[in-house]
This record gives sequence, C-alpha cells and structure tokens, in this order.
Amino acid sequence: MREVFQQELAEVREGLVTIAELVAASIANATRAFNESDVTLAESVIADDDRIDELALTLDELAINILARQQPVARDLRIVVSALRISASLERMGDMSSHIAQLARYRFPEKVVPKGLRGTFKEMGRLDSEIALKLTELLRTEDMALAEQIRSDDDLIDDLHLSVFDKVLGETWKGAAVDTVDATLASRYHERFADHAVSIAKKVQYLATGDWAVPPVSSTVSTTATV
Repeated sequence: MREVFQQELAEVREGLVTIAELVAASIANATRAFNESDVTLAESVIADDDRIDELALTLDELAINILARQQPVARDLRIVVSALRISASLERMGDMSSHIAQLARYRFPEKVVPKGLRGTFKEMGRLDSEIALKLTELLRTEDMALAEQIRSDDDLIDDLHLSVFDKVLGETWKGAAVDTVDATLASRYHERFADHAVSIAKKVQYLATGDWAVPPVSSTVSTTATV
C-alpha cells in the first residue's frame, strides 16, 4: 500500500509539471498570436485550453481520492493540498492565455493595440513566457532561486502594466474607445498571468519548507490606514 501511495504522489507532481508545460506553450502561442495578429494560432490556443482544464480536473480528482483513502500527513499532506491549489492557479493561467488569444481573434486582421503600445505588449509577452518556463522548472525541481526570479519578473510586468494605464489615460492618447478597452484588458490578462505564477511559487515554497515565510509588514505602513 505504501508503494501505491508514493506512486500516486509522484503522479500528482508529474501531473502539475505536465499542466505547467501546456500553460507555457499556451502563453507563448497566445502572445505571438496577439502581437502578430495570427488568427490560426489564436484559435489553436483557445481550443487547447480545454485540454488544460481537463488535466487540472483529473489531477484534482486524484488528489481528493488520495486524501480520502490514504489520509496523508506532514509533507505528504502538503503535497496533496498544495497540488489542489496549484492546479487551480495553472488552470487560471491557461484561461489568461486564452483571453489574450481571443482578443487577437476578435480584432483580426487588425492588430489588437495601437502601434505606440506594441513594444510594451511584446515585452510583457516575453516576460510571461519566461515566467511560465521558470514555473515549470520550479515545479519539477523545487529550486527556490527560480521562485525569486519569478517574483522579480512579476515586478517588471507590474511596471509595464502601470505604464499601459499611464499611456491610455494620458493627454496624448489618440486611440479610440475600443483601443482603450482592448489595451487595458490585454494588460490586465498579462499581469494576472504573472500574478498566478507568483502565487504558485509561494505554494511551492510552502511545499518545500512547510513555511509560507511571509515578510514582515514595513514599519513605514501606518497602522491607521484604511482599506
């Protein structure tokens, strides 16, 4: 029974890596379709999202069965519980890729955003693709250096996300209403993709160490601040 249990845990971890690999391919293709106005590639990304959803559901069912039958403890329990949460975030990352591809499909044969923002979105897409590859390797190896790199890349995407809002809200913005909506939606999808990766990185840290290691609140933050 113990050998079966360990095999099932291995299947859970391998399943996460498989889903992450599909997500990495999805975001790479989605951002390419977005930047190049490739409707065929966009349609492929949208169709492939069903595969990510199916694998995430299958993994969740396996994890729930392990909890019910094996009653794992300590690190084994962390693996199963973390897997359930990680698969949900991976599924949402696939959704973000699909949303980016949908924008490319809706605006075909035109490009989604005006020329002045294309460089920004090309860089956001590059960073998202890099994050997805690092995330896949993180899930495979539990190398915490990769988790830190993912957080650093996310900071860069956050800066680019803010720059998009600065651009579309600026006095020099000449885009039509549809351009403003498309740009803000696309930027949000790119930013949320990276946010989910950071969330997974934190869960892998917990899986590896049993500690969330939440940084202390800065002493500069007022205790009377309101949300």
